[in-house]
Amino acid sequence: MTNDDPMDRQAVYDDYERARRTFHRLLDSASKDDLARPTRDAKWSNEQLLWHMLFGCMVVRALLILVRVFGRLPRRASKVFARVLDAATVPFDLVNYLGPCGAVKVYGPRRMAAAFDRVTGSLERHLAEESEADLARGMHYPVRWDPFFRDYMTLADIYRYPTQHFDFHHRQLTLGNGNATS
Repeated sequence: MTNDDPMDRQAVYDDYERARRTFHRLLDSASKDDLARPTRDAKWSNEQLLWHMLFGCMVVRALLILVRVFGRLPRRASKVFARVLDAATVPFDLVNYLGPCGAVKVYGPRRMAAAFDRVTGSLERHLAEESEADLARGMHYPVRWDPFFRDYMTLADIYRYPTQHFDFHHRQLTLGNGNATS
């Protein structure tokens, strides 16, 4: 995922907008039965997976802070941090699974849609303020936590992460006729 070229911010904004439109369409068109249906290759219902997709955007705000801190420290610091997190993969996976199970009891589809808009809007505003030097800063990540985490990722990579995560899970949804909708 790491890219040494200047970041194409417009492409990232366009991806956020595409994900936002898709997320709204999925929520607006899903019946209660659709939301309760199991997903493909995941242990969640469609509603739980939609919340997890939202959470993938929410967590980026914390990741940005981590990159800003560790990106100013010697690389070894983030490497040690990533190894500690990798060692905690089992509890992370449990929390990652249980979070959406509980969250959908609090967040309904309407709140999820509004939260998605707020989070992606916030990411867009922060990205607009980043310097090229800041976007090039990076740190090591726990590669066992997510298939899109690489050993070393820059701030630019982290801004691209939410839509990669979103697109991956979008394919697992079984909304509408039982197939993933695009």
